[in-house]
Amino acid sequence: MADPDLLQRVTSDPAIFGGKPIVRGRRLAVEHVLAMLAAGDSAQDVIAAYPFLEPDDVRACVLYAYKVVAHERVDPFPAGSAA
Repeated sequence: MADPDLLQRVTSDPAIFGGKPIVRGRRLAVEHVLAMLAAGDSAQDVIAAYPFLEPDDVRACVLYAYKVVAHERVDPFPAGSAA
């Protein structure tokens, strides 16, 4: 999946976690996925903990973090926007 397509999986909704980046409009913050990975969990562990996740969702979280750290502008897509 291309980077722009992956990044569409990261959304933002002011009603969920105060507008923090979340995964596909769900109540799962990107930072939580990253924290699990940083703690040593594998992508498969994250997916097992959250069965609605797909491997591309985990990749999208990592790509989002990379873009933020690389100081690239990344605007989460509003929840409910057409992909």
